[in-house]
Amino acid sequence: MAAAVVSALALAGCSSATPDAAAGGCEPSDGPVELTFASWVPGMDQVVALWNENNPDIQVEFQTGPSGNAGTYQNFFNQITAGNAPDVGQVEYDALPNFRVQDGLENIAECGDILAAGDQFVDWTWSQVTFGEDNAVYAIPQDSGPTAMYYRADLFEAAGIPVPTTWAEYADAAAKIKALGSYITNFPKTDVNWFAGMVWQNDGQWFENNGEEWSVDLTSPESLEVADYWQGLLDRGEVSTLASFSDEWNASFNTGQQWTWISAVWGASTIKSGAPDTSGKWAVAQMPQWNAGDDAAGNWGGSSTAVLKGSKHPYEAAQFALWLNTDPDALELANELGGLYPASKDGADLPVFTAEQEFYGGQKIYDVFAEASSQVIPNFVWGPTMTQTYTDVSDGFGAALGGSGTLADALEAGSEKTIAALKAQSIPVAE
Repeated sequence: MAAAVVSALALAGCSSATPDAAAGGCEPSDGPVELTFASWVPGMDQVVALWNENNPDIQVEFQTGPSGNAGTYQNFFNQITAGNAPDVGQVEYDALPNFRVQDGLENIAECGDILAAGDQFVDWTWSQVTFGEDNAVYAIPQDSGPTAMYYRADLFEAAGIPVPTTWAEYADAAAKIKALGSYITNFPKTDVNWFAGMVWQNDGQWFENNGEEWSVDLTSPESLEVADYWQGLLDRGEVSTLASFSDEWNASFNTGQQWTWISAVWGASTIKSGAPDTSGKWAVAQMPQWNAGDDAAGNWGGSSTAVLKGSKHPYEAAQFALWLNTDPDALELANELGGLYPASKDGADLPVFTAEQEFYGGQKIYDVFAEASSQVIPNFVWGPTMTQTYTDVSDGFGAALGGSGTLADALEAGSEKTIAALKAQSIPVAE
């Protein structure tokens, strides 16, 4: 199964007065067209200006706001209900099922050459926007977050500790680094999507959909293996528990208290800005593997560009979304101004992603992430209530870090609460 297959039953009987663009055909509008596009990515207004300069008959008004779960998604849902949503909106991959379940997306498969565009994108990102449905495309992949290991090359070399290539070696290194008075990394209790990326790398699943109902299991063997691994590091005091992206967290990297960070491609700029005193001392390697010789990567983050339900110009909206995420000039601007790593296969060949990075000792770090992107397992399925799932699991992680229960307990409670949330919304759940 390439991704979640979402049927009418799984949509809990949702319906809309506006037919899908694909179901009713998708033809160009007559005359000039005005579109609205909402995104929180910095500098995206300048990318839109580039489109407007070259497309006088299809003008796009840019709207910005908080990140998705910080308010923009709720705004989208309110606007969809009121019939005044933006034509195009930024939606993260893990939020797409929620929009699909609530019938908030146009199927743009028949809007020109959209359906045939799949070959232009990294395979797993295309799976995320089609849900494995036939003749269906609900968004255009924008960026991705393949994960790798950032590490202090100088500290590993000075301590004579081999750079770990497996999770077993990572645990061995953690013990040695703790004995030196530092930590190998930090456990981010609130970044449950980071933890999901660890499960993803281990070929685990939290959700499945058979076309009729959802299955929820945050305690699959693969998921529990990840939980037990990190629980061991926590129990031995070999990882810190600072609040992610806080001043203290940045300082721990800047002063050498944290030696690695398993993170996404966008983390390159996070370390660069948060730990300026360490320039030239970092490097990037493939994620540690569960079995020596494996080559699996996870993913943390990434967004799509979706045509929201009710757009009066789905054809033009779809063409704009495709241009936004495939045009070389647009991709370069989006990276320069907003730090996006494109889901477009050709995007990896842009000069900005093939150059040596001074901060990382002259390494061409994006070669590592390009390889990681091709190693992300394509069939990971997000559930339709991820914001709730994240919150409940994060609360459990916090309790575990405080000595009440374990990470595995948090996952079990998260499963139970997610199932209850689905049932409360009349979304069919497998018993």
